[in-house]
Parts: sequence; C-alpha cells; structure tokens
Amino acid sequence: MKNRVEELRKSRGLRQEEFAKAIRVSRQTVSSIETGRYSPSLDLAFTISDFFGLPIEEIFIHERKDMP
Repeated sequence: MKNRVEELRKSRGLRQEEFAKAIRVSRQTVSSIETGRYSPSLDLAFTISDFFGLPIEEIFIHERKDMP
C-alpha cells in the first residue's frame, strides 16, 4: 500500500524519531510504514490520520489489483 506518511511528516519538519514518539510507535515502525514494507493496523492508521488531521484515504492509497 502506498502512503504519504513521509511527505506529511517532512512537511511538518519532524524527524522519524519525533513522529514515532508522537504516535507511540518505534522509529523502525515509522520507517517500515514510509517504505511500504509494513501496512499499519486500522487503529494505527486512524492515529496517523488524527495526527495529520486528514482522512485515512488521503494518507494511505490502496492500489486495486484486478480480480479474476
């Protein structure tokens, strides 16, 4: 899943460590989300959404795959 977390974090002038502390996760979790290696739980996605004051769908972009 693509996301805008890194872009939004940087626009606020936050380092990964600062953002991680604010949303109560590790810096490694933030890094994994930003690189797309980890998709956050729905609860964490809402926490991130609340932090940035944006709807989830403006932060996380679901890419639909063609279904057979």
